[in-house]
Amino acid sequence: MFKKVLVADRGDAALRVIRSCRELGIPTVAAHSEPDRDSLPVLLADESVCIGPAPAEDSYLNVSRLLSAAEITRCDALHPGTSRLADDPEFADATTAVGLKFIGPPAETLRLSADRIALRRLMQQHGIPVIPASAAAVTSPAEATQACVALGLPVVFKPVSSAARALRIVRDEKDIEAGFRLCQAEARAAPGEGLVYVEKFVANARHIEVTVLCDQDGEHLALPERDCSVQYRTRKLFDESPSPGLSPARRRRVAEMALKAAAAVGVPGILNVEFLADERGDCRFLKLNSRLPTGHAVTELLVGMDICREQIRLAADEGLPDSLRSAKRLQPSASDSDTPFGHAVGCRIYAENPDADFEVSTGLVTDLHLPGGHDIRVDSVLVPGCRVLPLYDALVCRLTVRAADRSRALDRLDAALGEMVIAGVVTTVAFYRRLIQGSRLRAGRFYTGTLDEEE
Repeated sequence: MFKKVLVADRGDAALRVIRSCRELGIPTVAAHSEPDRDSLPVLLADESVCIGPAPAEDSYLNVSRLLSAAEITRCDALHPGTSRLADDPEFADATTAVGLKFIGPPAETLRLSADRIALRRLMQQHGIPVIPASAAAVTSPAEATQACVALGLPVVFKPVSSAARALRIVRDEKDIEAGFRLCQAEARAAPGEGLVYVEKFVANARHIEVTVLCDQDGEHLALPERDCSVQYRTRKLFDESPSPGLSPARRRRVAEMALKAAAAVGVPGILNVEFLADERGDCRFLKLNSRLPTGHAVTELLVGMDICREQIRLAADEGLPDSLRSAKRLQPSASDSDTPFGHAVGCRIYAENPDADFEVSTGLVTDLHLPGGHDIRVDSVLVPGCRVLPLYDALVCRLTVRAADRSRALDRLDAALGEMVIAGVVTTVAFYRRLIQGSRLRAGRFYTGTLDEEE
């Protein structure tokens, strides 16, 4: 096991890693920016190192400062959390080059997962259905038009590199050139080669994720799927497991596809395989990543597992514990009507004003009460008197609950939100309560574009 781990992230992700390391008996070092010197992760870590001023480029994303912090504190491993560096192959290479263990996949795997076209080909080679798309990048409006006609409108223009997040939906032939050029310009402004390809648009789609644990002996374990279809401008707001839109047979099928994807990639650690499900519930491969999943709390509360802890153990070549190797009920059989674990739901609470186009709200937290009770979990770095700053992600809390069935889980989440008090800043708490009390979410008829269409 590792002797000491540098935590190269901030906020609740850093706190999550620090707590898992503590349970494993591993000392931690919190690398932090100047404004975060009094944050909860810094206070709870065994050691801390200030790595620079507020801008992330000068602190949390500054590779040389992070590696120097690991060196001076004699760490032998580095955990990138859920930051952008967790997906950066150059950072993984640099970490291993200085003799540190990168708690994540090797750089080659990160390069593969960043290339959407290469990844699609690999999945197809292993019999995993993919969303119809152009076979290669399109480099001109003429090529883009040809690909759109072949696929049939509507389509989505996407950057080949997953480091670029620009997406352009095109529903009318007259908008093809504009959609192509806008996506290409945004792709060129991000890391990568600036290439663009065309993918068929899936209407009324559900976004499904499956986390797979993989050890060095080739053992793979698929955890129950998460449905993260409640999104605003592609940002995930709400997670639940199991998915209300998949039958037990389709849940079993998506788990099998995730296991195939893990075998195709073939590296130990955790792998998050993402799919789009159409209105029938048929799932097709979308993308994958190997970082700690942002919706991990839902899966952890559902099955009683610390995914971060297992990620660290797998990185140390300790393999899957016997209790997991023998797990037989993490996925349903085709005849099961529900999961043996009940239902878990969670929301990500942001310091933002939903009534003002989700404008970030900053200021001093003057009063704070976080809910508690049976099967209620809160992940937050907020403390009374702390400041929410306009410098980083506005995520301030993750609230997750579990109950015997979906209806009771939604009731419990609504009650927990009603108990929560975060005074001094505007948050998305009331927004989530409106969603939960609405008929669409209650009926499970929420899709990735629902909130965008209601703007």
